[in-house]
Amino acid sequence: MSRSKVLISGGAGFIGRHLACRLADEGHSVRLLDPLTEQVHGPVPRGLEWIESHGVELIRGSVTCRRDWDRALKGVEEVAHLAAETGTGQSMYEVGKYCSVNVGGTALLLEVLGEMPQRSVRRVLLASSRSVYGEGAFRCVHCDAGRLTPQPRGLAQLQRNQWEPGCPACGRELMPVPTAEGDAIQPASIYAATKHAQEELVRIGCSSLGVGFGILRLQNVYGEGQSLKNPYTGILSIFSTRIRRGLELPIFEDGLESRDFVHVSDVVEAFTLALKSKEPVNDVLNVGTGTATSVRDLAAELSKALGHEPRLVITGQFRTGDIRHNFADLSKAGKLLGFAPKVDLTEGLRRFAAWVNEEPLPEDRLDQANRELQERKLMS
Repeated sequence: MSRSKVLISGGAGFIGRHLACRLADEGHSVRLLDPLTEQVHGPVPRGLEWIESHGVELIRGSVTCRRDWDRALKGVEEVAHLAAETGTGQSMYEVGKYCSVNVGGTALLLEVLGEMPQRSVRRVLLASSRSVYGEGAFRCVHCDAGRLTPQPRGLAQLQRNQWEPGCPACGRELMPVPTAEGDAIQPASIYAATKHAQEELVRIGCSSLGVGFGILRLQNVYGEGQSLKNPYTGILSIFSTRIRRGLELPIFEDGLESRDFVHVSDVVEAFTLALKSKEPVNDVLNVGTGTATSVRDLAAELSKALGHEPRLVITGQFRTGDIRHNFADLSKAGKLLGFAPKVDLTEGLRRFAAWVNEEPLPEDRLDQANRELQERKLMS
């Protein structure tokens, strides 16, 4: 990619900051569109000195405001659309907000692009989520049922503490396998449904406008600089606060549910490769490490990285909309972009812990967030 002007929506957030600094350091002109919401940045946004030091332009505005999109898109050649409400649990009761920001904001982006008399934008990249897959891909080792993509687990199953999806042929537990881009889309939460809607809007809208696009389905992103104030999303940030305060770590289900934890520097690499590619991807790509880690193991390793003995409590509780397993098949991203993750979990946790230990100790608000779910009967 020649040096171009890039707009990053949600650019003052966790991933946006890392991407903006990378692009600015490489000589690109970078503009951010971000509302600096209190849930992410606190009542008085702090720690934004990097914006000025990197020569980055900030427009404080919302993706739900046409005027803000009009200002932000002027003269821009590339768009990285990261702005979104995140968090599975909160999405289940703040449905209107999630749809307004995630779906409405993306629709408005495409409307404004379509109405620009002299459109300079030639590529749009969307930060999507592995959550669109729901339970992801499995196979049965007991029978010849083949590759399976189970429906989201139902309430009755979870109330029986039957955590693993079952084989539709023989009824026995399934073994998770890497989820590929062609596997079934089965959102299990409102958040996941809005991310899938974003994908379809970008695919159809950009294709009709003749604008190149790329959709990056991100696994669980973590790393230095993520919000430590948000109790609704970011399991490492939530756990790190409780560990530093000497509190127990409540682990849902049996703790063996697993995720693909990818360091933010690898996510930034994937976005940069997609921006640099000679031709737009015009496709969906997984971004992760391809390795599954149980929540129980993650909590224990994070505790040790922060210099504490693990204090884990397996609660047997569950949240509506959570999935059991998911980790990425990266072969397509490797083939089309040459993407390969460089930071393994041990190194990533070491870097994350070193950063966290230098940060002010936030208030622990996990119990408050869980109470909100329980009051709405979204958590056992």
